[in-house]
Amino acid sequence: MLEIDALTKQFFGLTAVDHVSTRFERGQISAIIGPNGAGKSTFFNLVAGTHRPTSGRIVFKGQDITGMGADLVARLGIARTFQTTHLFDNASVLDNLIVGHRLRTHSGLWDVLINSKRLQQEERLCREKAREALDFVGLAHIANRIAADITQQERKRVAFALALATDPELLLLDEPAGGVNPEETAGLAALIRKLVDHGKTVCLIEHKMDMIMRLADKIVVLNNGAKIAEGAPDEIRRDPHVIEAYLGTDHVAV
Repeated sequence: MLEIDALTKQFFGLTAVDHVSTRFERGQISAIIGPNGAGKSTFFNLVAGTHRPTSGRIVFKGQDITGMGADLVARLGIARTFQTTHLFDNASVLDNLIVGHRLRTHSGLWDVLINSKRLQQEERLCREKAREALDFVGLAHIANRIAADITQQERKRVAFALALATDPELLLLDEPAGGVNPEETAGLAALIRKLVDHGKTVCLIEHKMDMIMRLADKIVVLNNGAKIAEGAPDEIRRDPHVIEAYLGTDHVAV
């Protein structure tokens, strides 16, 4: 589904992503791991169109999207979440999600001024999509709650719902389990598996290695911006370069 060829990003002479090549298969869960500052979030920003690469290629479903803006990338079917979920805290959870599906609507200023049938139909559709996304992530019961009043774990699930509201095929999840307890982490891992079971493809950045080792079909390891390893969890767990750079001996398979 996604092919990355020699992707590189430099900021004022500093190489944040260094000639990374890999591919992510449709219907799988892939993980990007590595120490802080390894280039993981920058890699996601390049794929999602937030940053333009210095060099290299990004191909999504056979289409070259290198350097394409974030709005166009999202329209093509790539959604990205962030380590911190920023919401309109004074609005309801449902209203926050309605914004997500606006990406797929076509109403303009004239439609708003005359309250056109197209605008009314799209308003209804956005609300339906928002409710569907909330139901999928198990939060239908908080639809009308003010966003400022929900828990950290609920904010994480709302981030999933926001991404789903854009009708994506590929979800880039940046530390989806950051800041939640082990029980909540298990619930979020089950939700990620549910996404794939419903036809989505997932790539995630995560520091919780127990979760990654159980969940991922493939792991890509970055260090100092470069790919140092790639493979199935058992391969990564045993790789001496990964153990030295990131995992430590606690994760060596017995």
